[in-house]
Amino acid sequence: MAPSPDRPAYDDTEPDPLGELLTYLDLRPDGQDTFLGRSVPQVHGRVYGGQVLGQSMVAAAATVPPGRLAHSVHGYFLRPGDLEEPITFTVERLRDGRSFSARRVHALQFGKPILSMIGSFQEVQEGIEHAEPAPRVPGPEDLTSAVEQFRAIDHPLAQHFYRTFAFDVRHVEGGLFLGPAEQPTPAQHLWMRARGHVPGDQGRHRAILAYACDQVMLEPILRAHGLSWRRRGMSVASLDHAMWWHRDVDINDWLLYAQDSPSAQGGRGLGTAKVYTRSGELVATIAQEGMVRA
Repeated sequence: MAPSPDRPAYDDTEPDPLGELLTYLDLRPDGQDTFLGRSVPQVHGRVYGGQVLGQSMVAAAATVPPGRLAHSVHGYFLRPGDLEEPITFTVERLRDGRSFSARRVHALQFGKPILSMIGSFQEVQEGIEHAEPAPRVPGPEDLTSAVEQFRAIDHPLAQHFYRTFAFDVRHVEGGLFLGPAEQPTPAQHLWMRARGHVPGDQGRHRAILAYACDQVMLEPILRAHGLSWRRRGMSVASLDHAMWWHRDVDINDWLLYAQDSPSAQGGRGLGTAKVYTRSGELVATIAQEGMVRA
């Protein structure tokens, strides 16, 4: 699929970051309700939390009756993952009701869990509806692409991010990759979509949203305190993650993250996000607490 004029492309001679991501979400069955997965390479030397969360959703979804989609997951990141060690995903079938299925997934390395997640799946059903309206912010076409920023910087780390970022991210208030925000605030807005076409059903798109959102969920905490991802000596790690899907998600189209950080204390901070479609539909709500030490 050819990129649209405002979608940053990558050279055909370079790796396809989105295509590689999709291969990592394809788990290999390894017995009854057990699956094996690999890890996306990372410069910081540990497994990316969003990857394990997305893979856990894929494992759980493989055991539920057809037609049931994830509507909520709650996960705890328990240990840093080893990039070279395969991850074993074991699924426990907690319940299959008339409309809902519940599953518990443990992601294991060296016999110990690195993530524990409970997810709930529901058949598509009719019901009452309401949703908070989307905030009015500039569109993605009017904003700077983080991918293009990295592409223009002659530095090995920036070029690595350019080659490996599977998503185009555009901050309304300016990104935190190169330096802190001009005005510290616990709120931020950004647009995100895949750097290419994501095939597959709604279950895959929901798992990819879980993968993608982990990379920005703690940014409102940094923004509130005048910090950036370049701050020397800073230590940031996801502790837990909760996510609710309200409506269908299309990761191929722009999604608006309206984010906030209600509190930070004790070396921990809480980040929240409401995710909207380009047309203003609320599709997901997310909350994540992380360790943030500067």
